[in-house]
Amino acid sequence: MAAGSRHYHRIMKSSFLQTVQLGLKSLLLQKMRASLAALGIFIGTTTVIWLVAMGEGVSQQAQEQILELGARNVIVRTKEPNTGSDRDSNSRVKTYGLLRLDHRRIVENIPNIKRALPMRELRFELRLGNRTADAKLVGCVEDYFELNRLEMARGRWLTPRDRGKKVVVLADNTAKRLFPFENPIGQTIWVGSEFYNVIGQTKPRTASAAIGGSLDSRDYNLDAYIPLETMRHRVGDLVMRRVGGEFQGEQVELSQITVEVYDIDEVDETAQIIESLLKKFHAQEDYAVVVPKELLRQAARTKAMFNVLLVVIAGISLLVGGIGIMNIMLATVTERTREIGIRRALGATRQHIISQFLTETVVLTVSGGLLGVLFGLSVGPIFRGLRAALTMLSPDLLPPIIQTLEPHIAPWSVVLSLLISLGVGVIFGVYPARQAAYMDPIEALRHE
Repeated sequence: MAAGSRHYHRIMKSSFLQTVQLGLKSLLLQKMRASLAALGIFIGTTTVIWLVAMGEGVSQQAQEQILELGARNVIVRTKEPNTGSDRDSNSRVKTYGLLRLDHRRIVENIPNIKRALPMRELRFELRLGNRTADAKLVGCVEDYFELNRLEMARGRWLTPRDRGKKVVVLADNTAKRLFPFENPIGQTIWVGSEFYNVIGQTKPRTASAAIGGSLDSRDYNLDAYIPLETMRHRVGDLVMRRVGGEFQGEQVELSQITVEVYDIDEVDETAQIIESLLKKFHAQEDYAVVVPKELLRQAARTKAMFNVLLVVIAGISLLVGGIGIMNIMLATVTERTREIGIRRALGATRQHIISQFLTETVVLTVSGGLLGVLFGLSVGPIFRGLRAALTMLSPDLLPPIIQTLEPHIAPWSVVLSLLISLGVGVIFGVYPARQAAYMDPIEALRHE
């Protein structure tokens, strides 16, 4: 019984190999036609891998930028409470917002934070002779520079030795308004009613846009930075302004506390702890807790949608290639009608004919798919070569995103493209194969 089973499997294996050999011989007789048929699958497979690689590159670039914006941060902000809940609503001085004590509580009670940076900002007029600059005066600590990705154009940033001293670092536009033709380093300017020594100037920095309603837009080029301790002692927490013929004041200790955690997975939990902690010590809702991590989630959703769109576009390309293969195989069936009749007359079954034509289409699609994968995997060197050539022709020809884009091949796109190409071969090969198999042998023999 076992010997009979082995003999049957040997015969089936031999029959399958003969079918494959016959299919390959038939394709080799029509090399140009077979090449053109495989070309459509080659283009479609390459398109899947290339488009997904580009999409992955753009997505990774966007997510890195979002991480730089502070996806591991929890931003706690001062906000002016509603008039109805303001305990000083009948007073000319409103007292609200974050306290220095809040910063100390966060640092002492939350163990998994990397750092917590306090900050105070006010609109201030800076003056030098008859030149003025309406700037945002920012009282900050030394780590503010690294946190907000600032760079120095000249001079230096604030150091611990500057705490309490009247020194200022000017942002790019602020410096240019006060010193359009001079080096500001070492000069003195009026900040309110006092002289401050300019120790540095930052490079231009792209303004951050308001995203999702949670992050306000911010133009860092119109700032002026002084030590937080200096702001506390020289400017004070109370700021009086003349509004409608009378003076009104606001007493705020801190404008913002930026809490950075070690792991992005700890952001939500840390935000909840901070909110619970502040709620115990604030009778009114004069603060807001913002979690920029939602930007990363939005980027992940955009990436998924983008990949689906790219795969659909590339899938259409494979579909067109499959239709081309079906047309060619139908034409082949018509040309080989007499051959089919002879094979049927010599004892070939319908299953043999279907197997032969399916083998030919699968060989076409798989060979086209494999070549497409090999060419698709070279997207990185080819893209960088084209970019270098275009940059040499004209440096301004390429947009900034293309100049820094690096394609990233997704392994799933390679597997998917091969599966689709194989599926296209089977699906679009079935109809021509059945047309050939169910042909009347006598009529086929009469075909000239």
